[in-house]
Amino acid sequence: MPTRERLRLRLRIIRPPLLRLLLLGLVATALGKVFGLTAALWLSTIMLGALLLFHVYYIGALGAWLERPALEDMPTGIGAWERVFTSLYRAQRASDRDRHRLVENEERYRRTISALPEGIVLVDPVLQIEWCNPVAERHLGIALHADQGLRLTNLVRDPVFVAYLTSGHFSEPLTFRPMAQPALVLSLLVVQFEPARSIVITRDITQSERVDAIRRDFVANVSHEMRTPLTVVTGFVETLLDAQPPLGAQQRHHLSLMQEQALRMMRLIEDLLLLSGLESEQRPRLEEPIDAAALVREMGDEARALSKGRHQIVVEEGAGRVRGCRDELRSAFGNLVSNAVRYTPGAGRIVIRWRRRGSGAAFEVEDTGIGVAADHISRLTERFYRVDKSRSRETGGTGLGLAIAKHVMLRHQGGLDIRSQLGVGSTFSAWLPANRVLGDDERAAGDASPKAQERQEA
Repeated sequence: MPTRERLRLRLRIIRPPLLRLLLLGLVATALGKVFGLTAALWLSTIMLGALLLFHVYYIGALGAWLERPALEDMPTGIGAWERVFTSLYRAQRASDRDRHRLVENEERYRRTISALPEGIVLVDPVLQIEWCNPVAERHLGIALHADQGLRLTNLVRDPVFVAYLTSGHFSEPLTFRPMAQPALVLSLLVVQFEPARSIVITRDITQSERVDAIRRDFVANVSHEMRTPLTVVTGFVETLLDAQPPLGAQQRHHLSLMQEQALRMMRLIEDLLLLSGLESEQRPRLEEPIDAAALVREMGDEARALSKGRHQIVVEEGAGRVRGCRDELRSAFGNLVSNAVRYTPGAGRIVIRWRRRGSGAAFEVEDTGIGVAADHISRLTERFYRVDKSRSRETGGTGLGLAIAKHVMLRHQGGLDIRSQLGVGSTFSAWLPANRVLGDDERAAGDASPKAQERQEA
């Protein structure tokens, strides 16, 4: 409100009391002229006392109402007090109306959230429960009326669940089986929507996990059953190619094509079996210290062998050790190197490096290959997804390499980042979190382990 208008409003409110005081002064002056100064003073004192008692009464009424403000108990007054109480009545009525609207909106919001098929838990910065819906109560075994204000990690003591909530990294959802309900499979995601609050979202994916398990078992069983007949076919093709007397050129060509496709199917089956094994477990079976520099050197030798001198291979070894399954990480890194060699034209440049990434570490493969358009990058790690199907067949890939690399990194609590520009090149970064990077003390302990000693003796 502008200052001038505020002053005008104040004058309008205090005008009646000022007029009364002016009238009292005129009456006292007239009496003083008729009956003397003493009579005028007595009359002024009595009238001012009465006016003071009048205002004290209404101040008391206002103070009593302010202790417990309610529209039905609003006092009434005369003069300036009537204006004050009328304004207060209007303000209180508007406040009650707004409060009622807010309560209705909050109740409607809670009913809406309660009707969702996902579990919703609202937590504060220290993971204390502020509110949750009935679905979350069923999923996590908590109760709002009994557990409100308690820490969620003290109520749900699954180690995987607690580690995820306290990690602060929520880019990927967590899939876990609650200890209290082992038949249930939940997908959990944390959304930080305020600096002081987060939403924990749980979703029942038991049925989809069951379907995925059936699919994985089917793929694994079929792949396993196909391996034997393919081995037999490959063996007979090799025998025919080595037969005496030598076969004709056309026959050898046909048999060579058969052998090439049979070997390609064998590679596909091996990759399918490997991927099924990776998907069946969330963590690596074997954990050991790994010399990152030695592993990067191996990847460089593998890249040179695949390239056969067609590319410029640069290896930046870096330093450090990590904890994980060496065979799995070697498979993941090997797939990245193989892709770079396949999709980089001759005379291109491929850089293989190991570097620290924040508090973690990353294995990177950078190439000057054909690159990938932005709309394909998010799907590159899907199994059998191919940007250019004809070119992929020419390079001999199975379409599972990046899917394998992604699952290996997820099993190591890491991830696979892809940056690419069409016609310029790509950078694939397989990163590991800080808890996988070994410090100096852990390196010394790792070197003293029996497996490390065996490697040193070898």
